[in-house]
Amino acid sequence: MDSAVSDPHNGSTEAGGPANVTTRPPSTPEGIALAYGSLLLMALLPIFFGSLRSVRCARGKNASDMPETITSRDAARFPIIASCTLLGLYLFFKIFSQEYINLLLSMYFFVLGILALSHTISPFMNKFFPANFPNRQYQLLFTQGSGENKEEIVNYEFDTKDLVCLGLSSIVGVWYLLRKHWIANNLFGLAFSLNGVELLHLNNVSTGCILLGGLFIYDVFWVFGTNVMVTVAKSFEAPIKLVFPQDLLEKGLEADNFAMLGLGDIVIPGIFIALLLRFDISLKKNTHTYFYTSFAAYIFGLGLTISIMHIFKHAQPALLYLVPACIGFPILVALAKGEVTEMFRWISEHPARAEGAPSPTWGLFSLNTQPSSHSTPIQEVLRESYESSAEILPHTPRLTHFPTVSGSPASLADSMQQKLAGPRRRRPQNPSTM
Repeated sequence: MDSAVSDPHNGSTEAGGPANVTTRPPSTPEGIALAYGSLLLMALLPIFFGSLRSVRCARGKNASDMPETITSRDAARFPIIASCTLLGLYLFFKIFSQEYINLLLSMYFFVLGILALSHTISPFMNKFFPANFPNRQYQLLFTQGSGENKEEIVNYEFDTKDLVCLGLSSIVGVWYLLRKHWIANNLFGLAFSLNGVELLHLNNVSTGCILLGGLFIYDVFWVFGTNVMVTVAKSFEAPIKLVFPQDLLEKGLEADNFAMLGLGDIVIPGIFIALLLRFDISLKKNTHTYFYTSFAAYIFGLGLTISIMHIFKHAQPALLYLVPACIGFPILVALAKGEVTEMFRWISEHPARAEGAPSPTWGLFSLNTQPSSHSTPIQEVLRESYESSAEILPHTPRLTHFPTVSGSPASLADSMQQKLAGPRRRRPQNPSTM
């Protein structure tokens, strides 16, 4: 995992950098400002839109789009796994030829990048297809075993529109594979980041604190304690970092004096910020205080990282500044509002529904679907997502609370039916279909 902000070649070689790097003319203040500002903007885009899409993803019915939930045990293990992976890559680069390792990694990320970019642009491309476009449904299914022991390995549903997006993404993939151009690298990097924020879900705030706290120590150790992370970041020719040239104004698109930001510094805080957006929605107060607070905290933390890196001319572990900001600011707001206990008790998969709340429920969250003159842009996006979901499930019942039931799925469904609010007539159930 690359998780450091780096300014590798600003006029001369840096401490810890390769001794045979050719000395380059120093970058202009305008070029440096443009590079840092662009990195900041590129980091914010996948966090913002990935957070919005994470809400829709949590309600999705497509098995291929179901989020991966990170538990507290996963969060505690992650820094150890990341450290082993990072050290393994470092040893590989020291023992084997860097050229062959990067060739294998390029092919691997070529496939992953095409899939990630296709998934990213698919919602936007759907708006450009005509109404009479011949759209056919497909399903890619791989199973293991037979009979009752059959287990799904891959279950991916797609259509003709997705194939078109896949073709467009393949063009970018070929461009990256042949040229390793920094724009193609960033397109893949942004796609990886957005998909990570969208599809990786923390189950509660405590898990998020465990994950960010562990990676805080991981980042500081591997950047300040050793040269491992910076070495891997500079040797690893794969779209695991966002880059922007500081000499763009002088050399144009062929510039090669890059500042870089690891994708770990985007995805890790991003999934925590997305969690706080879902927490905001669960409060049913038509505000997104914690999301906006954590988003502003991320801007502050990354801006501080870039400033300190520019002053000291040394790569910085961005999580050193991002973790205290992204955790501390929302907790201070929760303290001021008296919602700390509620924040840490809330569980993402089963948010408690307030008694008598007027908004309808579908899946994990509740939204007010009535237009309001005070609606925010985020509320409009989320309301549109709910309305599209209501078309699929128009008879979704509203629950006054979530019952605690143990046993089979059939017993859970029967218990939920008994708790339906209002004089809704119950439909006959066929136990064989449960």
